[in-house]
Amino acid sequence: LGVISVTEKVYFILTKILYPNSRYDKEKSFTIMMFTFQFLTLFSSLFYVAFFLGRINGHPGNYVRIAGHRLEECHPSGCLTDLFIQMAVIMTLSQGINSIAEITKPKKNVDCWVKPCDYCLFKDWRKNHQLADTDGFSLFHEILEMVIQFSFITLFVAAFPLAPFMALINNIFEIRLDAIKMVQLERRLIPKKTNSIGVWANVLETIGVLAAISNGLVIGITSDFIPRLVYYYFYGPTPHITEVTQKCFIIQFNKSLFVYIFIPVVLLFFFSMVLYKQIPLYFRSEEDHSLTSHFWLVLAARLGFVIVFEVCLRRPAERAEEKERVRRQRRGIRVRKKRGKGG
Repeated sequence: LGVISVTEKVYFILTKILYPNSRYDKEKSFTIMMFTFQFLTLFSSLFYVAFFLGRINGHPGNYVRIAGHRLEECHPSGCLTDLFIQMAVIMTLSQGINSIAEITKPKKNVDCWVKPCDYCLFKDWRKNHQLADTDGFSLFHEILEMVIQFSFITLFVAAFPLAPFMALINNIFEIRLDAIKMVQLERRLIPKKTNSIGVWANVLETIGVLAAISNGLVIGITSDFIPRLVYYYFYGPTPHITEVTQKCFIIQFNKSLFVYIFIPVVLLFFFSMVLYKQIPLYFRSEEDHSLTSHFWLVLAARLGFVIVFEVCLRRPAERAEEKERVRRQRRGIRVRKKRGKGG
């Protein structure tokens, strides 16, 4: 919180140095700088866990090391587990702590100025004077908090589907806490007219585009959804096979090498599920770590899914825009016809 407060003051100074032509330009510049800083600060760890963790640490015999230490690996069940845990902590503990700090800080300032025994001696105007000060940017932090929450919900909802539900619970309490803060702990805000939420509309639109890209990458690259399908259609038993014996692979985990070793086993009973991680090795052997055709098959499937996912998400948006454009054209034609008849 201290770093954010210092950064906010620095951005205020930078905004003044830029000499904005109007108050709208000043608010726009400050909003973009603050949101960019908050976004990079809060989401850098999530993007690292989602797209870099376990992928840049090398292989046995050629590990990437920093100061003599190996980079951390993903959880054996996949990197999606680490991303799920981090999102769960952010949507529960982090939001709860922020809500408590948000209501505690102005209350603490009021208690420092006014002693309980002196309340009866003060007039209403003096009581209001001791409340926390407000200015044109007082609602900025409330909007920023909601936009950041919206970013958490949309960017990685594929990794933590409970994020919208947790945000709903948090907002139920947040509404009451904000009401108490604005009515009892802060001075009255001066209302101003506005036509929209300003630059925040562009920020939300940008987040929507990033969310489509991010969720496609999480499903296609971070999760093991695609390797499951590759195993099912290329290596595992299909639903059409009804043989009693199935040749599969089981995994032994060699902690010293941190690689998967696959051992063929003949099962003497029929079953309908086989572990998807039993795809043949991505490396040729424990000594030769050159990539095999199985690795390139999974990689091609991942990239193909991401491309199809992004295209399918983009086409409904284009269709909606096209329908809106056609509707406006038809409406314009009807208006011109009515005017022609009236003339």
